[in-house]
Amino acid sequence: MFQGFRTFDIDNDGIRIHGRIGGEGPPLLLLHGHPQTHLIWHRLAERLARHYTVVATDLRGYGDSSKPAGEPDHANYSKRSMAADQVAVMGELGFKDFFLCGHDRGGRVAHRLALDYPKAVRKLMLLDIAPTLAMYEKTDRTFATAYFHWFFLIQPAPLPETLIEASPEDYIKRTMGGRHGNLEIFEPGAISEYQRTLAQPGAAHALCEDYRASNTIDLEHDRDDRAAERLISCPTRILWGKHGIIERCFDPLREWRSVAKHVDGEALSCGHYIPEEVPDALFQRLLEFMRA
Repeated sequence: MFQGFRTFDIDNDGIRIHGRIGGEGPPLLLLHGHPQTHLIWHRLAERLARHYTVVATDLRGYGDSSKPAGEPDHANYSKRSMAADQVAVMGELGFKDFFLCGHDRGGRVAHRLALDYPKAVRKLMLLDIAPTLAMYEKTDRTFATAYFHWFFLIQPAPLPETLIEASPEDYIKRTMGGRHGNLEIFEPGAISEYQRTLAQPGAAHALCEDYRASNTIDLEHDRDDRAAERLISCPTRILWGKHGIIERCFDPLREWRSVAKHVDGEALSCGHYIPEEVPDALFQRLLEFMRA
């Protein structure tokens, strides 16, 4: 995995962000989702590195990045704070603007990054999400059943933390293996790494704080954007899994066109974990979009 890449740890105001960088060409930042790490890109990274300088990081609270205790208002796990981490990393690496692709939670960080730092993002690709505010406002029984973790993880500490810490390995297997494709779509080594990092001290708490922030302060920021009619200005492409819950419960293009100026996209023949389920299709579409 990631042959030809080097690892780094970059500090942003006391928060250490872990990641890898490799390749040549325009900078491309890749952001992962829950409950994973930057390893979700392992089937794409080396191919992308032939065309881009690829940066893949562990979000604040995930992988081998810092896992600070949550603040009372969850602000240090807001997508605004997590986006600032990534801008600081890219600046430290010498990139003032870059292409950006985010999956799941990483897509939510990417959404906020594109709004807060519009000059930093050349083009934006988001994988298998609808906007956070829309997903909470339009929750129904089907969504709540499939995405039970959204409502489990936001419960007050230490209830969800205690249950996750009882068996981080089982949490990974059940949350990731309960979707389209089951666990068979993942490399065993990647699953082991996701399990290792979730078992670290503070990891379960950090994961919960990410979701608590999304249910509180992130919604405040999103409502502020809506009131101010502030939209993502860069070209934006949305991809989602035809066999996933986003396809079933939302109209992704319609939802994203309400928060971004220039949106296109399509469903791919897969479930939620696009980078690991259909890496070839994602590679082709990412290259096509970023080059256009």
